[in-house]
Amino acid sequence: MSDSVLQVEQQDQVAILTLNRPTVMNSFNFDLLRALRDQVEALRFNPDIRVLIITGSGERAFCAGADLKERATLSPVQVKEFIFTIRNLFTAIEQLPKPVIAGVNGIALGGGTELALACDIRIAAMTASMGLTETRLAIIPGAGGTQRLPRLVGKGKAKELIFTGRRVDASEALDIGLVNQICERESLPDECLKMAAMICETGPVAIEQAKYAINYGLETDLSTGLAIESNAYWVTIPTRDRLEGLAAFREKRKPVYKGE
Repeated sequence: MSDSVLQVEQQDQVAILTLNRPTVMNSFNFDLLRALRDQVEALRFNPDIRVLIITGSGERAFCAGADLKERATLSPVQVKEFIFTIRNLFTAIEQLPKPVIAGVNGIALGGGTELALACDIRIAAMTASMGLTETRLAIIPGAGGTQRLPRLVGKGKAKELIFTGRRVDASEALDIGLVNQICERESLPDECLKMAAMICETGPVAIEQAKYAINYGLETDLSTGLAIESNAYWVTIPTRDRLEGLAAFREKRKPVYKGE
């Protein structure tokens, strides 16, 4: 790893963003937040990148949340700026028109769990532990945790986890739907890349529209959600990719999608 707080790597059509502050469990300071924000925005319109993977460096942590040593030096106004920055960053990740996979390689607490919640798919190492522990510091989750966690695991379970501030291990995270998949720690990079490769076989426009329909449809009633899905489907009809998919099926070959 380099000395940069965020390591960026590209493998084929996949960008891997690695939080790189292992000595402080990859906790968020302003520098890391801004570096991640800049990369997410740079990748938003990069047609060569189909999937993002976000993970942490080292063997201990995915992300332990906010850097509390830095937090102790901040004024109340600077704390507000930090929360504003991290909340908007995670929303940008959630709304990115590309799938984002969280490779939870270890401890993910507070903002670390909130980062994973903002991603589309979460794959966790067996050694991972997750939790929204903010109430134990007399604050509440401030980067979307009170909203995204109940939407993922249900209101009752979310209240239990937030009210107690307790951590869950990888097996419980899988049981309650907090993560999609668990694996041995050494297999985590390969499992994330395997998932990304399957996504890269699909149509880029279709993926963008499916993510849009799911994210926005879920926030409405069923009738409105179906209308959102219908409009998203219409976007795919005039694409060259749709015609390529039909031709490939007819010719019994793998389609070659170009996002057109």
